[in-house]
Amino acid sequence: MELRQLRYFLKAKELLNFTEAAKVLNISQSTLSQQIKQLENELDVPLFNRVGKRITLTEAGEIFSEYAFQSINRANDGLLVLQDLKNLNKGKITIGVIYSMRILFAQTLIAFARQYPDIKIQVVFGTTIDLLEKLNLHQFDFILTFHDHSREPHLKYQKLLSSNMVLVTGKQTPLAKKSSISLNEVAELPLALPFSGYSTIQFFVKSFSQKNLDPNICMEINDIPTLFEIVKTGHWHTILSATSVNDPEVTAINIEGKDMKRTIMIISLKEAYEKKAVTKFCELLHKMHTQGL
Repeated sequence: MELRQLRYFLKAKELLNFTEAAKVLNISQSTLSQQIKQLENELDVPLFNRVGKRITLTEAGEIFSEYAFQSINRANDGLLVLQDLKNLNKGKITIGVIYSMRILFAQTLIAFARQYPDIKIQVVFGTTIDLLEKLNLHQFDFILTFHDHSREPHLKYQKLLSSNMVLVTGKQTPLAKKSSISLNEVAELPLALPFSGYSTIQFFVKSFSQKNLDPNICMEINDIPTLFEIVKTGHWHTILSATSVNDPEVTAINIEGKDMKRTIMIISLKEAYEKKAVTKFCELLHKMHTQGL
């Protein structure tokens, strides 16, 4: 059963004349008759009484017409919904974001929401491990995260920006006057670091290990604003991506070394259909934040 056949049937029902219905539909009468006959054969019941050149609806035709009408309307409604999606007048996107990107991401989120107010946006912040796991379960349209590992063949990777890794210290500390600091110096400082599930701490544990350094990690905290409060005391310091630092009471000091720059990626499932809203959001991310690549 095809929508085309339902449209033909409803027009014939409306005009009760195959010839007139065929003219309105811009098809031949034989085509119309053939399509309705095929529909009747599929339903195994006549929809029209044919008396000479006149036609009338059978009881079955009368009943079926209500459902045919509903089917056409539902199909039209579906078409309108798809057009709305295409024109960004409707839809939903779900995005996973690492905590280090919350500041820059918020800028894009505000700009996108103002430009496309009818698109519903769901944002989930998490660690790289958690976000990748949920992406593989199709819970996100895409995620924003650091990526330092080998690439998975089923994932699509788009470079967004590079970010320096920095030591974050209180404004009042002697360190605040430094423009850069070595990893050896960092290892000697009392550190309050992001929780072990975070990509940043994993990156630095590996970096310390490669240089046979034993860092003085005093605390692990899974909340960046809380880390800033700890750092402001001047007794502890933390290590973050430069993209994370926007508190006026702390200072970010570049950590020396060619490997102290990391790349933030837009990662999505390669075979998944990319919604137009997702395409537009990613385009806006690139427009607002692509740098240093």
